[in-house]
Amino acid sequence: MPLTLLALASYAKGHAFLREAKQQGARVLLVTSESLRNTAQWPREAIDEIFYMPDVDKKWNRQHTLNTVAYIARTEQIDRLVPLDDFDLELAAFLREHLRIAGMGESTTRHFRDKLAMRMKAQTASLNIPAFVQVLNHASVHEFTQRVAPPWVLKPRFLAGAIGIHKVSSADELWGHINRLGDEQSYYLVEQFIPGDICHVDSIVDHDQILFAIASRYGRPPLDVSQSGGIFTTRILERGSPLSQRLLRQNHLVLAALGLKRGVSHTEFIVSQADGKIYFLETSARVGGAHIADLVEAATGLNMWAEWAKLELSGTDVPYRVPPTRTDYAGLLVSLARQEYPDTSGYQDPEMVWRLSKRHHVGFIVQSPSYDRVGELLDDYAVRTHADFNAVMPARASPTD
Repeated sequence: MPLTLLALASYAKGHAFLREAKQQGARVLLVTSESLRNTAQWPREAIDEIFYMPDVDKKWNRQHTLNTVAYIARTEQIDRLVPLDDFDLELAAFLREHLRIAGMGESTTRHFRDKLAMRMKAQTASLNIPAFVQVLNHASVHEFTQRVAPPWVLKPRFLAGAIGIHKVSSADELWGHINRLGDEQSYYLVEQFIPGDICHVDSIVDHDQILFAIASRYGRPPLDVSQSGGIFTTRILERGSPLSQRLLRQNHLVLAALGLKRGVSHTEFIVSQADGKIYFLETSARVGGAHIADLVEAATGLNMWAEWAKLELSGTDVPYRVPPTRTDYAGLLVSLARQEYPDTSGYQDPEMVWRLSKRHHVGFIVQSPSYDRVGELLDDYAVRTHADFNAVMPARASPTD
């Protein structure tokens, strides 16, 4: 009998996941935001039924969502419940706990959503992390500012990426931000800012074992790009290089400490300019955003979304196996564009394998067997893109489409 998979998606993403789930023979149900009814191009051929939740800025009422899913379960035997976006993780865990559906529960999910919880867990496991303090007890925050030299980073605990983050250079500036938060203060933490390269490792895990992992390095730190504009780039690191091997080892320690037993993950690290140490920054139990899944697929042939669907639907009779992968290299570039529909016809190198199609955006992925060639192209495209297209918008204070 085919399994029934219910996916939660407050944002329009995960199309390859839904298609692969249907390809695997599952009955696929989707719960999504009412505000996406007329705009999201869902792969209808892969979805058996769609249910729309009333939302405010893509946020759903938890009790109403539970009532909706419980109502669906009156006639559907829900075997898997999967969140497709970072913002859906906690809701999915809550629903699993209540309906007793297998998968990550609320306690473990905290380690992959709450930036404070993941830091405290990593600290307990003696992993390298930047010094931090919860914005709760003001005396503790004051002690932190006396002990740890600025600059610091004020971070929301539950938002994603660089959304809502403030880099501050003095105690007065920090307290100004904290005081403006009012009753929202406990939803933030303050962290030591460590200059260095930001790297990421994207992984597939089953039965506590990392079956696939690949290390990459951003160009400019994503926080800098988000807050001051510019070109976002990331590229696969040279396989077998000392840095790649160190990152893969640290990734193993992080995922083991935080308790990811099964699923996919995108984990970020800082390689400190000062001491060369690798510091754990944050992790997630989802496919990496910002088209990083497309980057991984260009280099390896492996689609992280599709593999996640296979993993979720695998069982003891037919265990999950990672398919054979390539060992090419790839680089990703994304930028805001001044033009509504940028003309990228002048970018025609044979290594070009992907172009972003989105209003007021431009983006490319280049792929080559040569690590150095990818670097040359990415550097060249960054300069040309800045001149031809680049635009800057204010940093986001909250999640949007």
